[in-house]
Amino acid sequence: MEHTALVALIVYAFVMSITPGPNNVMLMSSGLLFGLGRTWPHLLGIPAGVMVQLGITGAGLGAVFALEPRLQVALKVVGSLYLLWLAARLWRAAELEETEAGRPIGFMQALAFQFVNPKAWLISVTVVSTFLPPGEGYALRLLVVSLVFAAIGLPCMLVWAVFGAGLRPWLRDRAVARVVNRAMATLAALTVLLFWM
Repeated sequence: MEHTALVALIVYAFVMSITPGPNNVMLMSSGLLFGLGRTWPHLLGIPAGVMVQLGITGAGLGAVFALEPRLQVALKVVGSLYLLWLAARLWRAAELEETEAGRPIGFMQALAFQFVNPKAWLISVTVVSTFLPPGEGYALRLLVVSLVFAAIGLPCMLVWAVFGAGLRPWLRDRAVARVVNRAMATLAALTVLLFWM
């Protein structure tokens, strides 16, 4: 990969990983509800899922997805329902003790979520079509691109989890906890709008 293409990939990975989206909202919520320690499996599952998704997209599934509008709509519906479920869980968590709030999203759940996350699909299709022209060494370049994306994405997403965990001390006051959890629930629900724009 040429130096300029690598720099462009790093910038793209940074921008897409640090900006709000379903993964970052979920990580912030997990950090808030469960703390950073219990959020690590979720945090590690996201880049693993993105790497698998990039591999599948690079193998050709991305072209099928891009050409089939019904698949895109189905993906948006499933992703929207999942985020609305998460929002309801957060809203309800405002009235629960931590032990009753459920358990954090695990590694495999976070990995699997990437396949119903429209932002993750958009990223994968864009990365493959922009940074991976066909030719010699394609598989190795795909691996390098996937590793670069994971290496840039992980610290960006960690910022969101740390931010959520940093809000935990405020939750000792039940009134503040209710406001914060409901604000997070509202943010998660509003993220659904991004799917349909």
